[in-house]
Formats: sequence, C-alpha cells, structure tokens
Amino acid sequence: MRLIARLLKGLDPFLILLTLTIVVASLLPARGVAVGLFEGLTDAAIVLLFFLHGAKLSRQAVLAGIGNWRLHLLVLASSFLLFPLLGWTLAWGARGLTTPEILSGMLYLSLLPSTVQSSIAFTAMAGGNVPAAVCSASLSNITGIVLTPLMVGLLIEVQGSAPGVSLDAIEAIMLQLLLPFVAGHLLRPWIGGFLDRHRKLLMPVDRSSILLVVYTAFSAAVVNGIWQRTEAADLLIILGLSAVLLAVVMTVNLLVARRLRLPRGDEIVLLFCGSKKSLVSGVPMAGAIFAPAQVGVIILPLMIFHQLQLFVCALVAARYARTAADVPVDA
Repeated sequence: MRLIARLLKGLDPFLILLTLTIVVASLLPARGVAVGLFEGLTDAAIVLLFFLHGAKLSRQAVLAGIGNWRLHLLVLASSFLLFPLLGWTLAWGARGLTTPEILSGMLYLSLLPSTVQSSIAFTAMAGGNVPAAVCSASLSNITGIVLTPLMVGLLIEVQGSAPGVSLDAIEAIMLQLLLPFVAGHLLRPWIGGFLDRHRKLLMPVDRSSILLVVYTAFSAAVVNGIWQRTEAADLLIILGLSAVLLAVVMTVNLLVARRLRLPRGDEIVLLFCGSKKSLVSGVPMAGAIFAPAQVGVIILPLMIFHQLQLFVCALVAARYARTAADVPVDA
C-alpha cells in the first residue's frame, strides 16, 4: 500500500489531463469542419506558447551561469549525442517487437532538447547550481529548435516527403517556434516584469496549449486508425524502452560527473538537465515536421517518457535533498 501511495503521490496531475485528452480524442475526434478550426487554434496556441517562453527567459539568469561552459557542453552532449546514440540503438534493437512508427517515435524523443521548468525545479529541489541549470536548459532548448529538425531529417524517414525535413516543415518551425521565441525575448524588457509576477496565472496557458496540440494530433491519428495499429503490448514496450533509455542516460551522466570531479551543484545540473526531454518543444515540433496521420503515434513515446522522467527525477531530487546536510559546503 505504501508503494501505491508513493506512486500516486508522484503522479503528475498534468499526466491525468493528458490521458483525459487522449481519451476524449479517441471517443470524439475532430472531423470535417472542426479539423480546420482545431488546426488554426493549435497553430495560434503554439505561437503563443513559444512567445511566452522567449519572454520568460531571463538574460540575467543566463549570464549568471553562462561562464560554466564545460558543464553546458556536457549537457548538450548528453541531449544531442548520448541520447540520439542510445535512441537509435534501442530503435534498431527493438525492430520486430513493435511498429516502425513507434520506434520512430522513440528515436524522435531522443533527438529533442531538455526541459526548462522541470530541470530547474528539480535542480533547486536537490540543492544544485540553479543559475547554471537555467543557462544549460535554455541553451538546450534554443539549440534544439534548430538542431532537432536537422537530426530528424538525417535519422527518421518523414512520410510523404523527400529524404530530410521539407522546406514547408522548416518554414513552419521558423514561423511557429523560432520567430515567436525571439520576439518574446526581445520584448522581455517591457513585458518580463508582468510575466514574472503572474507566473502561476500564465501556467494554464502553457498546459492548455499542449493539451490542444495533443487533442488535434490524436484526433487525426484516431481517424487514421491509431488504436487499430497499437496494442497494449506496444505500450509496455514503449515503457520498457523508455526506462532503459532514462536509466542509461542518468547513469552515464552521474559517472561522467564523478569522473570529472564536478562540484555537487554541477553534478546535479548534469544529472537533471542532461536526462530530460521536452514535451513542450517536442509536441509542436512533431506537428510541424510529420504528417498529421503520423503525429499521434510519434508523440506517444514522448508522453510516456515525459511522465517517467518526472517520477524518477522527483525521487532522485528528494534523495539529494535528504543527503545535502551530510555534504561539505565546498563539495
């Protein structure tokens, strides 16, 4: 019973909303005229989402941690070298166990940037170097907007287009993701104070945007028969592959930190910023890169991995926090 209680306590409420969104999309998918309406709302929500993320990025916090270049390179290497290598290896090794679309989704999640909010939150909870975490997570996200589509073009066959990412996908990424992000950050001197004071009020904007994108993506996937092609065994395989991927990445990052004798605060940054994948960036980016019929299946591994990483990192951060009193201040 204690184990069940801990599992329920560690459950992210946002996962419940995601699950309900998938259920609604499965039972009542958007059809006909509603498809165009939801696609338009989704595009607007994505633009607003990345505009707010750019506006919330504090230059002072980034400058405070930017000098720790070795740590930032390690986080980038974990996100865009270690993760893709492991993702490709797992996808190749699991051929025949599940569908090619799910394996493409596993590979896709391994190409995404790190999270921002949860990486910083877990670093703070564990007593890590928060300014460095802000810088590393933000740098990973900015890099991912450009690097992830390029890596997708190299490693994943995108249905309905020539090899590589199409010009339409690149244009969508520039207009929906990069341009709003840059515009939001440039306007931060004027709107940053308001956003900082109303973070809790603006959080529903972030989450509702993702829920809208997920509903639209899964509606298209349901209409195209996602649940006829996906079985319970496939979900278990996704969970198993996600657990292996997360365990190996966290272990490697911890060993690297210990081998390089990083300070405890920097070790925590590498462990958390280097082991996460961003649902906020991944879902909209998938919509821009992949055909509508593919998106639902492609993001399914990402959503499962997202909850797993939150649960595991919450336990690890709590352990770091409990042991903080036993560590010398200069460690």
